[in-house]
Amino acid sequence: MSSYETPFWVDKTLAQMTPGEWESLCDGCAKCCLHRFEDEETREIQFTNVCCRYLDQSDCRCSDYPNRSINVPDCVTITLEVLQDPYWLPETCAYRLLAEGKPLPPWHPLVSGDPDSVIYSGHSVGGRVISELQADDLEYHIIDWIR
Repeated sequence: MSSYETPFWVDKTLAQMTPGEWESLCDGCAKCCLHRFEDEETREIQFTNVCCRYLDQSDCRCSDYPNRSINVPDCVTITLEVLQDPYWLPETCAYRLLAEGKPLPPWHPLVSGDPDSVIYSGHSVGGRVISELQADDLEYHIIDWIR
């Protein structure tokens, strides 16, 4: 991209993005792959360090992405409808940020140009989580390092 071109995520609405642009918004942090608790009255979200069994922890990507909603019926596919109220997504999620009219952070790979910037910035869950197949009661795994 030349220095005078506006990045697509600034120039387009979420509804105007191509499927490829939409998918590239995911920074690969895998925070959305963690089990969480929600207080239904306050809508406060508490994350755990327990990840979905399909999360490949080495690259923080779903090991069966095309079938994620079949394998895990509760897995939410991010759509424009879902983004009408994205409160449950991590505060750093690009989809949530753009839906709320906020910019992408400097560490986002689309901004930095480095696919590993999410790791270097400390926003990846890689190396900090365990699989749901190994976890005991989720209440013992609540964390406070995710925004």
